[in-house]
Formats: sequence, structure tokens, C-alpha cells
Amino acid sequence: MAGQNQKYQLHIFFFPFLGQGHMIPTVDMAKIFASRGIRATIIATPFNLPLTSRSIQESVALGLPINLVPIKFSCQELGLPEGCENADAISSPSLFHIFFKATTMLQEPLEQLLQEHHPDCLVAGSLFPWATDSAAKFGIPRIVFHGTGFFPLCVSESISRHQPYKDVTSDSDPFVIPHLPGIEIQMTRMVLPTYVITDEVTFITRLFKAAKESAVKSFGVVVNSFYELEGIYADHYKKALGRKAWHIGPLSLCNRDNKEKSYRGKQASMDAQYCLKWLDSKKPHSVLYICFGSKSDFTENQLREIAMGLEASGQNFIWVVRESKKDKEEEGDRDRDQDQDQGWLPEGFEKRMEGKGLIIRGWAPQVLILDHESTGGFVTHCGWNSTLEGVSAGVPMVTWPVSAEQFYNEKLITEVLRIGVAVGVKKWVPLVGDYIEKEAIVKAVKEITEGDEAEEMRNRAKKLARMAREAMEEGGSSHSDLNSLIEELVGLSK
Repeated sequence: MAGQNQKYQLHIFFFPFLGQGHMIPTVDMAKIFASRGIRATIIATPFNLPLTSRSIQESVALGLPINLVPIKFSCQELGLPEGCENADAISSPSLFHIFFKATTMLQEPLEQLLQEHHPDCLVAGSLFPWATDSAAKFGIPRIVFHGTGFFPLCVSESISRHQPYKDVTSDSDPFVIPHLPGIEIQMTRMVLPTYVITDEVTFITRLFKAAKESAVKSFGVVVNSFYELEGIYADHYKKALGRKAWHIGPLSLCNRDNKEKSYRGKQASMDAQYCLKWLDSKKPHSVLYICFGSKSDFTENQLREIAMGLEASGQNFIWVVRESKKDKEEEGDRDRDQDQDQGWLPEGFEKRMEGKGLIIRGWAPQVLILDHESTGGFVTHCGWNSTLEGVSAGVPMVTWPVSAEQFYNEKLITEVLRIGVAVGVKKWVPLVGDYIEKEAIVKAVKEITEGDEAEEMRNRAKKLARMAREAMEEGGSSHSDLNSLIEELVGLSK
């Protein structure tokens, strides 16, 4: 812990769960703390180290007090394929159990790092439930990062406490989420995570139970959100549910220039400048961006249906397809022979879409694309990062949830904020998702791009984007909440 010196530099450890959806916003968070003069140390496994290093290189060049420390994670010893240090690298559902179990082996090496570096605080991913006890061993506070927002946290807590899904007879019968402020939210058992509704005790159900208990015992929770987006749910989480929490987002807005935006996450599979040049050639709000996150892995039939839907919609588009759905190509190669079109694409699709659509096979500079004035809509899996990045860019969304808490986020987008329309997914299906036909895709795309209602939706989205930026500026809600958190941590360190 710190001494009595008033000029002591607060030192915070950031330890994200091993997945892009957790690592990317945690790195952004560390950059924001470092920009306030706080020493920020990010813990990363060997495989994730270069990815994280790339994301902070601009901050390091500016002289911000941010650095990386490696932590051992022996995949093969733990029964995982070599290099499987990231949830996004898991190709089979059967490996998820092994992966989550393997992460529990990080406790001892983390405690060794805590003993060696003596940080004043540990910000750790929610799926490291043991981190609260680890921090306590060294007399420092542990702050939880769930990687999601107040609305989904409140919905999750309500479902867990009250189990309303047990009051209906059919999986497709709707039930109301009880004790939730604001408008009435209805869901069905079909869209709830299996680990929520099962009575079977498994490693995963025990993990999530331990994560909830650990969060309650922790110093508090940092949330990647802003008060103007979901204020009544922030209040409910803090007051009605009795949780200590700070909203400090949207975290992605710390990346102000194009270079910083393009450096987030993995190396882009298509040159960022090429993307920008292509977008520059299009009219404002004329491009649809389609991306289903880093873990979704749709079937070839579904990908073909999406392709046909995009062609039928008549929209310009940038479509990101998971890398596993392509043959290995040289990175950045845009001169593919048309005869090499993948089997899941309709015959001649890429040739017909030349100039009208881009397919990025692998990783895309998402924030860079969303923030461009030519981007006018976002087809999203409703992961929280994507949801908030869409909000921050002011683009209406077509919601296509797959798993995790994404169906909760869909309700926020379509019913609470009214800045998107649902494509019609009815079932929670990890990785491959529920099947959607091209007609539903075309219908949803038209609803966010054509007519008066689409214009009203866009106006609401643009208003929220302005609020998001104001929240992060000096005097804004997130800027102020971060100040409060820093003051509390400084007080503890004296």
C-alpha cells in the first residue's frame, strides 16, 4: 500500500478475462487511467501479449505510465491446444469447459505478480471469482469488470433472484422480467443462457455463482457505460440491488485518431486505409456494416443466406466473416481470383458485388468503420462492446443475438432506446446461432434505412452518440464518476 506521500503515484493492475470482448475494453480502461497520471499495468498471457502491446503502443509513445506484465498460462499442460490462451480461439464447444477450468490455474501466478509489484488496486474480470480473495491477501481492493452494461446486469440479477422462467409452461411462452424499472420487458426461456435455466450443477454454473458472490464481496464494479444511456438501470443496480459501481464509458472513445482505432484488438485482416478509402467513395449513411463478434461461427448455409439477403437489400456493405470460414490467404490480399469464391457464397457473388460490398475475412477495424460518415447501419450480434460502439457512432442497428447476455442487450437496443430492429432470432444457440432466412434480413435492413421511422431512429441514435462523447469530456457523467473512483482509491492508499 502507499505511504503518506501526497505525490504518490497510484498503481493499478488490470487483469482482463481471456477473450477479445474483455481484453479490448480493459486495455481502453487502462489507457484512460494512465491518461490521468495513474500507473497502469496490464496482465497478459504470452499469446495475448503482442495483441495487447500493439493496442497500447500509441499511449506508450506519448509517455503515458502504462506497461505490460506477462503471466504464465500453460495451455498444453492444462489440456488445451497450443496457443489456446483466448476464448475466441476455441473452435469446439467441448473445449469451453476445459478453458474455463484452466483459467483457475492463473490464481497462483497472479498472486506472485501482486507480491512482486505491490499495486494499490486490482481490476479483474468477473470470471476470475478468486481474484477478490487474492487481492485481500495483499490488503488491496479488487474491482470487478463484467464487460457488460447496467441494463443486462439488472436483467441478469432479476432472472437469477426471481426465476420468472419457471412460471411459464412452454419454452416459447413470454414472461415479464420482475422488479425492473422502466418499461415492461418480456422474454422467453428459449433466449436465456442454458447455464441460467438449468437445475444441473456443473463447473460452469458453479463458476457463475462464484462470480456473483465474488462481485458482492469486492470493492465495487466498473461499468463500460454512461449514465445518459441507462440511468434508471444504473440507479437500480446501485440502490435497489445495493451494488457499488462506477460508470466510466464508453471506453472506446479514448481512441481519438484513426491509428489508435485501427490498433484495437488484433491486426486487421484488411488494410485500414483501404477500408477508409472505400468508405470515402460512398455517400453518407449508405453503407451497412455487418459483424457478429469474435466468437460467432455461423454455418455455411447461414452465411449463404446472409449473402443473398445483402444482395437483395441493394445496400452497400462491409461484411466481416470469421477467419475460420476461409482458406488461408496472405494477410491483406485483396486480389483474390473469382474462381476461389468460397462454397458458401452464391456463385459469382463477389464479382456482382464489386464496388458495392467488401468482405473482410478475419478481423476488422470496427470502431474506425462505424465512426465513418458513410456507415449508416450496423447488423450486430449485440455483444456489449459492439452495442456501445454502435451507440457511440450514432448508427441504428439490426439486432442478431447469438448467446451470452446478447438477448438482454437486444431488448435495450430495440425496446428501451429504440435505435434498432430485431432480425427475428428466437433461440439462444452458442457459436452457430439461430437460423435466419434472407427475407427477414432484407426486411430488417429496410426498416433501419428507409422511411420516416428509420429517420427518427437515426436521430435518436445520433443524439445518444453526442451524449456519449459529452459523458467522457471534463464535467461529463463518466468523467466525473471516474474522478470519484480515483479519489476513493487515493484515499485508501494513504
